[in-house]
Amino acid sequence: MANPVVLVDGSSYLYRAFHALPPLNNSKGMPTGAVKGVINMLRRLQKDYPASPIVVIFDAKGKTFRDDIYADYKANRPAMPDDMRPQVQPIHDIVRAMGLPLLVVEGVEADDVIGTYCAQAVAAGIEVVVSTGDKDMAQLVNSHVTLVNTMTDLVMDPEGVVAKFGIPANLIIDYLALMGDKVDNIPGVPGVGEKTALGLLQGLGGLDDIYAQLDKVAELSFRGAKTMAAKLEEHKDKAYLSYELATIKLDVDLPQGLSELQNQAPDSAALRNLFEMLEFKSWVAELDNAPAPSASATAPAVQSEPASSDLGSESTAPPARDYEVILTQADFQRWLAKLSQAPLFAFDTETTSLDYMQAQIVGVSFAVEAGSAAYVPVAHDYMEAPVQLERDWVLAQLKPLLEDEARAKVGQNLKYDASVLANYGISLAGIAFDTMLESYVLNSTASRHDMDSLASFYLNESTIKFEEVAGKGAKQLTFNQVALEQAGPYAAEDADITLRLHYALAPQLDVVPSLKQVLTSIEMPMVKVLSAVERTGALVDAKLLGEQSIELGERLTELEREAFELAGEPFNLSSPKQLGAILFEKLALPVLKKTPKGAPSTAEEVLQELALDYPLPKILMEYRGLAKLKSTYTDKLPLMINPGTGRIHTSYHQAVTATGRLSSTDPNLQNIPIRTEEGRRIRQAFVAPKGYKLVAADYSQIELRIMAHLSDDAGLLDAFSKGLDVHKATAAEVFGVPLEQVSQDMRRSAKAINFGLIYGMSAFGLAKQLHIGRHEAQQYIDTYFERYPGVARYMDQTRALAHEQGYVETLFGRRLHLPEINDRNKMRQQAAERTAINAPMQGSAADIIKRAMVDVYHWLQTPEAPDARIIMQVHDELVLEVAEADVETLKLELCQRMAKAASLKVPLLVEAGDGDNWDQAH
Repeated sequence: MANPVVLVDGSSYLYRAFHALPPLNNSKGMPTGAVKGVINMLRRLQKDYPASPIVVIFDAKGKTFRDDIYADYKANRPAMPDDMRPQVQPIHDIVRAMGLPLLVVEGVEADDVIGTYCAQAVAAGIEVVVSTGDKDMAQLVNSHVTLVNTMTDLVMDPEGVVAKFGIPANLIIDYLALMGDKVDNIPGVPGVGEKTALGLLQGLGGLDDIYAQLDKVAELSFRGAKTMAAKLEEHKDKAYLSYELATIKLDVDLPQGLSELQNQAPDSAALRNLFEMLEFKSWVAELDNAPAPSASATAPAVQSEPASSDLGSESTAPPARDYEVILTQADFQRWLAKLSQAPLFAFDTETTSLDYMQAQIVGVSFAVEAGSAAYVPVAHDYMEAPVQLERDWVLAQLKPLLEDEARAKVGQNLKYDASVLANYGISLAGIAFDTMLESYVLNSTASRHDMDSLASFYLNESTIKFEEVAGKGAKQLTFNQVALEQAGPYAAEDADITLRLHYALAPQLDVVPSLKQVLTSIEMPMVKVLSAVERTGALVDAKLLGEQSIELGERLTELEREAFELAGEPFNLSSPKQLGAILFEKLALPVLKKTPKGAPSTAEEVLQELALDYPLPKILMEYRGLAKLKSTYTDKLPLMINPGTGRIHTSYHQAVTATGRLSSTDPNLQNIPIRTEEGRRIRQAFVAPKGYKLVAADYSQIELRIMAHLSDDAGLLDAFSKGLDVHKATAAEVFGVPLEQVSQDMRRSAKAINFGLIYGMSAFGLAKQLHIGRHEAQQYIDTYFERYPGVARYMDQTRALAHEQGYVETLFGRRLHLPEINDRNKMRQQAAERTAINAPMQGSAADIIKRAMVDVYHWLQTPEAPDARIIMQVHDELVLEVAEADVETLKLELCQRMAKAASLKVPLLVEAGDGDNWDQAH
């Protein structure tokens, strides 16, 4: 055989895929994530070795010969996870349907089957590639046998083994014998770790050599060498037992010889049935578009997803890569002409920083067809290198194209690129697609939405990682310092992969019009809006924050002193171990919850409950809250003021939360508390510039209003339509009193019920919140559902629908997938049910505020609009800076526009205030 035989460690693949990838279920609740991961890796091998026989080997059930040698072998290994077990058979079925030989040999492990085939191959002079993530397999490597790890792209030949382990392949068994293996419960020699094992092996040779020269062990240079000989002598039996356990057999009696391991043509009908059952829709689509299978012995590699979109179509099958580094004006003009004529092109910037306000452009890359991309370096630092094009000239040439609304662009997180380009006076237009947002809208929970994760998940491609070209840690280079040989392929690949991702994702969105509408009418318009809001930033009073930091520090010192007095001794308030000893040993407070390791928990919810009855936990809760405010906001915010703008500039994230809500970092504006005096004082530090006021406009009880709309409950619809205080109206219903007789305590309880139920709160949770008995809380809930039967009906129907289809939807068609809705673990399933009930309300509220933001932003760009700009979005609230003379005009129009962002069966109420700072305006 001219081409290598590829032997796949299927069991290693299974566990790696299960633990490395996000959970995925089909609509019937069957877990499918490991299946997809394993088959993706096999497809990758088919592409990398298109003419090679590929054989997949799995461990058999039951004991092996190693259990007879050592009864405790693998005794510590946990049972196969419940969600993994049902995925094994589908994997086997798909492998067979792909035409790949599949072997499961009883009494031995997959390693031994692979080892035996390797021995046969070496004897016959045949090259072998072993695909695995198991370090034990390194013992098989020789001039004919190479290891490949498809998850990390690590390739190990004999030199690679030495580079990774520090010893040649023929000493790997000795290495494992000395160290042992906790996962497989191989004992090894107690006290021998990696450095000691290497010291022994590098100094004396293999196990036999070491035991023949125990008198020389003390002369070796590793730590503990002087006493190691005695340990080795004492545990000699364990060392040789471990050697036997770690040795991969090379003489297993196999059902098929090496020459019989040939691939067959795939069974397309069987693959279709399996893919349809598992709901791998893109793979079903592949089969519809694939050519008829060949009858040749070697199965062709399965092609990647076909794709179509409004802007043409491209195959996403891995193309040959044609990447170009542009160093001359002539080459640049040639590419500029390509971009100008393309119906769609991918665009990306390489910069010096992730901070969009500080980042400087180092280069730009683009792609117009799969596999063909170019990188234009404009600001690399080279001692000896080709002369690069001048940045200002390149950007001046690109500016008309980048600002042309008619020239469609696709990118990965284009908001960042738009913000960076704005630093150079370029207003990016024609932002047609963003692959991060396409993936997010398609399924917010299926994968992370960074480019590397998406390339792996949707294209089965492993991309060049930034650390591979720039290094890690303190010595990591900025991109301008990266050599062109590494920078060029990395940057060009970014554009290429982005374009290919779009062509993989777009057709999946095309077949679900509601999702495409969410993308095109909500998420994509937000890119430009959020970039503008981020770059505008917010003005903060550093002096006020500094004063508050001092006051918080004094209060923390006071609280610490009070805690020491109550404890009877000083201790570290931030140490869970010391805190646990004080609370549960010295003061003997009740243990409400334990950590996974069995220690009494000092988590926030535990302290919160203990604080109701004991003074020290109450002080600790206050201490923790104030310490977090000080470190996160009052100390940090002044340091985050941009020296060029005098403002802080947060980063809003569209593709993080599962429900569609925005999140923010650096700083996190969503977590500044509003109910405490200290939190409100932080908001007071967000101030308006001279001649302006801050206006804050907030949706009133938006999620309850969405609940009324979705449930169509007559009682809730009536309360909101009449403009009643809905909590007071609920209290009247639940407590059976006239509206005018509802007390504040009744209203407080009704508010807890209203909000608690839409978050899936149980009677137990409500009882804890209201400090009442569980039976009484259940009566409140029962009465609530009697008075509002539409809510009960909506919840039952939503739960049933979630179980049936695996997702729920917002008012605008955003799908909120629930991977654990049919989980065998009841607690996970119930948590998913609670999410199913709440997600449509939270997701719809997120969609509404986004629609409002887009509308308000575009209104403020018109000539007749007031002098105002959006500076923040927090939860259901928009915050704007407004010229003092325009405040009242703006508030009126702003409330009307926000109220029209959705058409519900009840009015959307928006309340707006203004002031010199955020706290006054709220």
